[in-house]
Amino acid sequence: MLQTLKHNLKAVYARTYVRVISTFREPEWILTESLIPLLVVFAAATLYRVSGSEQLAGFAVVGGAMMAFWDNVLWLMASQFYWEKESGNLDLYIIAPISKMSILLGMSVGSIINTSVRAVLIVLIATYVLNIRVNVADPLAVLLVFVMTMSALYGLGMLMSSLYMLYGRGAYNLNDILSEPVYLLSGLYFPTIGRFSPFPWVVQFLASLIPLTFGIDGLRRTIILGQTVSEILPHIGVLSILSLVLIPLAWRTLIFMENLGRREGRLSLRWI
Repeated sequence: MLQTLKHNLKAVYARTYVRVISTFREPEWILTESLIPLLVVFAAATLYRVSGSEQLAGFAVVGGAMMAFWDNVLWLMASQFYWEKESGNLDLYIIAPISKMSILLGMSVGSIINTSVRAVLIVLIATYVLNIRVNVADPLAVLLVFVMTMSALYGLGMLMSSLYMLYGRGAYNLNDILSEPVYLLSGLYFPTIGRFSPFPWVVQFLASLIPLTFGIDGLRRTIILGQTVSEILPHIGVLSILSLVLIPLAWRTLIFMENLGRREGRLSLRWI
């Protein structure tokens, strides 16, 4: 049991190390991958400021920073097993004496570290250039919302990676389908839940099923509005429930998809 735990922890470290080191060996990647979110942030924040809303300008900055995490979940986390399958490395993961969840966990931790650097860069540049007023009254509240958001969001990424592993290019096309609707519903451009939302309660309820929605709203409340832990307990509760549902579901789905792929011979590329 102890030996198995050590192997899995080493797998987590190995996958985290690769993700982190590969980014910092190419520092220009951080700048180039921050450029598009910055342009979106400048456009939205300037529009809100012209309309006379300083708070919404700050909301746009937080939303633009979180855009990097959603892109990372879609294009790196969820797609990873598909790319490994295409390159022929998935067979090595299957026969390795470790849990596949440890591989996904390592990918998640490495992705969170990498993307956090880009998100912080976006926030710093945008707040300085646009002179956004930041009001952090409770740093613990910011940390709690961020950690719970990452837990739920990358739990969703683990679940999607299980589907991509088996269905490959068919599921891969979901990236293009999901990108913009999630941008809209999760509140990257403007608040989609709460009193600032322009949507009816039905749309707000559907949007709240996306982990990113409550995460962005919670961060906006703690970073821009200065709310404390006691004021954002509903956000922490919802994000905790989403984490408790998505992570075990990802684990079960991964086992089911792996067993199904073994029976049908769909985990490896077929050379004809």
